[in-house]
Amino acid sequence: MILHIDMDAFYAAVEQLDHPQLRGKCVIVGGTSQRGVVATASYEARRFGVRSAMPIFQARQQCPDAVFVPPRMDRYQEVSRQIMVILREFSSLVEPVSIDEAFLDLAGTERLHGAPVEMARAIKREILAAVHLTSSVGVAPNRFLAKIASDVNKPDGLTVIAADQVEAFIGKLPIGKVSGVGPKTQAKLEGMGVRYLGEIRKFEAQALLAAFGTYGMRLRELAHGIDPTPVTPFVPGKSVSSECTLDEDTREMAALTRCLLAQAEEVAAGLRKEGVKARTVVLKLKLADFKLLTRRTTFAPPTQSSQAIYHHAVKLLEDHRIIQKIRLIGLGATGFVRADAPTQQELFSRGKKPREGWEKVDRTLETIKSRFGEDVIKRGTLSED
Repeated sequence: MILHIDMDAFYAAVEQLDHPQLRGKCVIVGGTSQRGVVATASYEARRFGVRSAMPIFQARQQCPDAVFVPPRMDRYQEVSRQIMVILREFSSLVEPVSIDEAFLDLAGTERLHGAPVEMARAIKREILAAVHLTSSVGVAPNRFLAKIASDVNKPDGLTVIAADQVEAFIGKLPIGKVSGVGPKTQAKLEGMGVRYLGEIRKFEAQALLAAFGTYGMRLRELAHGIDPTPVTPFVPGKSVSSECTLDEDTREMAALTRCLLAQAEEVAAGLRKEGVKARTVVLKLKLADFKLLTRRTTFAPPTQSSQAIYHHAVKLLEDHRIIQKIRLIGLGATGFVRADAPTQQELFSRGKKPREGWEKVDRTLETIKSRFGEDVIKRGTLSED
């Protein structure tokens, strides 16, 4: 059996926990400008139709009395770490898939913690006692069904799908609930007479392959209750990124590079947390007409230096030759190697390439901030004074 745990309205719940005056109120966490988006909404706000990724201006229209709160990622990560420690007390096979959700493989745990349903209840109790937040849990024979189950009775829910209940559950599962079935695929499936996942069983494999390609085979497996995807603990991320929607559309290089510098520091911190260095930097731009552009560059040796990442990002931006104003700018790093892996050093420096000594500077600044607070020291370029 696989267990999937999902914290309830996590960011908003943490804000209500830390600020008791917000309890029972509509709380929306996200960008506080009109151009931002909702990260999480409390269940009070969701009753007004507010949802994640909704533009802030739309959320204000639908829930004018809501309290809008900027995200505090450091605090959310702190609580997340406490939760993950608790989960690892119940199983050695824990796979965090985001800051507020994880899968657990329950194989071999029954003698220590009892039947899966007892273990799920114990996990919910432990988390509530430790961080004073509710969670929703799904338990099923595979990952796909466990994740679906955790969403059935939110918030503070617990749903168990036993092996002999799988066929009936799939028979009544709306096809739109299946991961990967977007509006276009759903419309196509409904045109074929499919409203529930179980109805996929009436189609031959060849017909599904012709209609949906390899995803058709995935649908066929899920319709028969098959999902062999294992729970894989300690998987490093494939990329680290940061992005922001600008207060105003702009072509000003000074404003854009200032954003990139802050993002380079955030990305470099993410690489250090993962224990990796990156070989590729990716620049993301959303233009005023909402056209999305990405540019990337690969280099050697790999780095986790904020200055090196910034250097490459600015070069990508300069090469873009800005004509239209930019609405959103983002910076990412990928192509990971272990931070302690040996790398081939360059024999000759090329131009004004930043020295890797900046990695030591980054680590020193991180140590100072962890002791005395984020605002105690920062680059002059990023200072608002």
